[in-house]
Amino acid sequence: MVNQSIDIRPIAGALGAEILGVDLSCSLSNQIRAAIFQAFLDHQMVCFREQDLDAARQVEIAAILGNPIAYPYLAGVEGVAEAHELVKTPDDVVNFGGVWHSDTAYKPKPDMGTVLYACEVPDAGGDTLYANAQLAYETLSDGMKQMIAGLVGVNDSEALYPGGRASRIGHLSEMKGAYNDGSEPMQSEHPIVRTHPDTGRKSLFVSIAHTLHFKNMTAEESKPLIHYLANHIVKPEFTCRLRWQTGTIAMWDNRCTQHFAVNDYSGQYRRMRRVTIEGDKPA
Repeated sequence: MVNQSIDIRPIAGALGAEILGVDLSCSLSNQIRAAIFQAFLDHQMVCFREQDLDAARQVEIAAILGNPIAYPYLAGVEGVAEAHELVKTPDDVVNFGGVWHSDTAYKPKPDMGTVLYACEVPDAGGDTLYANAQLAYETLSDGMKQMIAGLVGVNDSEALYPGGRASRIGHLSEMKGAYNDGSEPMQSEHPIVRTHPDTGRKSLFVSIAHTLHFKNMTAEESKPLIHYLANHIVKPEFTCRLRWQTGTIAMWDNRCTQHFAVNDYSGQYRRMRRVTIEGDKPA
């Protein structure tokens, strides 16, 4: 048993922190596990540098946050169903996650957290941006808060793909055979203002990536407000930026953040391994 103390250093004023003094490949005390989870709640996104983790150990580390589960559209790796790889080769043009979003918002119970490990990264580029949707909500006017209080968003797994399921299959099949084509599209309704079950803070739960329209409203009626709120969430003062290095692992809270994978490394290779954590129904 090692690592009985940790050093937590904020990355930006809005969210994000780097945790030092922890070797995640070693057995962790209950004290350290609790400290990591509390930092996750306090900072919405935490990262660790210079870690050496295989897929099975990554799943074990992800269990600090909750119950790791398989992702519906990508197959597992290394015999571990809960871990899958996100790969962009030098020949690929599009990347995975290159739009502001919260993971699996289209599920009846969206994933509560994501744990991403950098297996191979480009010499430069390929950073991930994060936004604090709690701060975004808290800075809205009282009038806007009242107007959106009862709105319900209709979220769809096909929202990013104008060609529907066929377009999604074409995009995800670029993940070099990892695509699970047996999964069907998903659509779920969630309040666009959700309350965090652990902290009690409210946050915006709406995005251009997944929210098609508001319940009982047309897409034409809904889009102006969806775009306003989505753009408000990602204002610079609500964000931080993570520069990946091989061996970096990050954990973020999908209940109160959004993220964006920057596609600025044309002609280079990037391989990440992801595990997601089972969530509950937003309320």
